[in-house]
Amino acid sequence: MAFAMNIAKSTVFRRVKDGTLRPHSNSIKPQLIEGNKKHELDPYRSYKSKNVVPKEPVKQNSKNRTTGTMETKPIQLITKDITRPCLIEKVLPAIRAKWPASNSNNPIFVQQDNARPHIGNNDLEFIEAARQDGFDIRLCFQPSNSPDLNVLDLGFLRAIQSLQYQKAPKNVDELVEAVERSFDEMKAKQLNHVFLTLQSCMIEVMKDSGGNNYKVPHLNKNGLEREENLPLQLHCDIDIVNKDLALLQQ
Repeated sequence: MAFAMNIAKSTVFRRVKDGTLRPHSNSIKPQLIEGNKKHELDPYRSYKSKNVVPKEPVKQNSKNRTTGTMETKPIQLITKDITRPCLIEKVLPAIRAKWPASNSNNPIFVQQDNARPHIGNNDLEFIEAARQDGFDIRLCFQPSNSPDLNVLDLGFLRAIQSLQYQKAPKNVDELVEAVERSFDEMKAKQLNHVFLTLQSCMIEVMKDSGGNNYKVPHLNKNGLEREENLPLQLHCDIDIVNKDLALLQQ
């Protein structure tokens, strides 16, 4: 947007922060082919990143930092050899540390989007690491062209982004700090709401036989929560389930 308006990125951040500019998400959805629709109904079939930010020493003096100062630089080319250790060394230990031990025997699914650098569901190195300590952690891909079925795209990243927009980072380190602070400021209540919205989108997808011809439902979650009637799970009519199971078997 800064490029299109021919202004500095810092100016855009300030205008968003003071309310002159308001972030807006495009609600246009991609067209789905029949194969995509079946993938939406069965996310565990096969389907067709986030930058890592290492630190490197500065090579030349500048007014901002001296030679040798450690500076954060994003990796420009992300590959499977980069995402694999990130999953094994960071994601898996975090899950084991926080997951209730009494429930560790049940399958835990880590959903990835369809970016090419992500490793496959049957990656042997990941599978070996994911089975340690009695856990059953598995990879799966989100259905293609279906951002509403990615809980991060659906609400979590948007909520993080709205908090991050209130900052005005000038470099990669400040951007990382702003994102991490925004993550820490996220309330569990907001996350619960996002997962309920995800469930409602799943039901709408099933009603549309795997399509995306629907609007994201508004559940009045805040009102239900005030009345102490906010559900943990949403009910899907058994007739809809049976209809889509028959479709998948065709």
